[in-house]
Amino acid sequence: MKNGAKWQDVDGKDIQAHGGCIVRFGELYYWYGEHKGAPNRPGKTEVDVIGVSCYTSRDLVNWKYEGLALEADKDNPESCIHTSKVVERPKVLYSEKTGKYVMWMHLDNWDRTFPAAGVATSDSPKGPFKLERAIFPNHQDSRDMTVYTDDDGRSYLFHSSNRNKTMNISGLNPELTDVDGSCVAVLVDQEREAPAIFKKGGVYYMVSSGCTAWEPNSALYARVENLLGKWKLIDNPCEGENYRKTFFGQSSYIFEVEGKFYLMLDHWKPNDLQSSGYSILPIEVDERTSEITVPWQDEWLGV
Repeated sequence: MKNGAKWQDVDGKDIQAHGGCIVRFGELYYWYGEHKGAPNRPGKTEVDVIGVSCYTSRDLVNWKYEGLALEADKDNPESCIHTSKVVERPKVLYSEKTGKYVMWMHLDNWDRTFPAAGVATSDSPKGPFKLERAIFPNHQDSRDMTVYTDDDGRSYLFHSSNRNKTMNISGLNPELTDVDGSCVAVLVDQEREAPAIFKKGGVYYMVSSGCTAWEPNSALYARVENLLGKWKLIDNPCEGENYRKTFFGQSSYIFEVEGKFYLMLDHWKPNDLQSSGYSILPIEVDERTSEITVPWQDEWLGV
């Protein structure tokens, strides 16, 4: 699978799973993401909401389309997931307490005046997921976001807030369906979005993007030893040609396989979103210096 390009599923159709995540449930990997398989609206960098796709794989290369895990509401214009709205950056967790799968996502109006977090649940990882609520976590706006579960089992919502000027970390309740009231602001006034989180060697790392709309920019990583402490921006972790533009991609998620971590990138084509591509790149961690690098590779061959 050539990095930076469109990828196809086992049936030869374009994979539509943008801004998403790869997680493992049981024996399968699940890839959730925005289905943008429709032409852009005339003169716009947007498509009607179709829903959140679900793909499965055993080897992280051969992906089977399982359908829409969350389908847009075509009938109710007031619905937060109506085709006229915004549904972005879906991330899925499993609640040990309820036995349900929980999807978090960014919801919004097309004019970006309703920057909320959406929560949907399902009894199956393939869906269908049902939208439970749209919230402003701790009375804050929520734009680009991700979720992260720590070693102690507690989960958190990382979300760009204060019109993208600040990154908030909001604790989730045991059911993973709402925030629990705890919240800290980090990277204040740094204007970061598209967060992706992992932990290695007792250090937490966050890869994020600058706020330049659809235009690529330089990724930066931050680190901290206490998740709710003072995160410090370090540097651009990318290495290779076009590293200052994050290889013309944007971070979406970091997943782990057998102790190794991999960064997912979206390669957006704003004027033809359905043709946007993907990359998966290895993250190299120097545990002596707590520095990370993300070297470019032409192909994703799985693990």
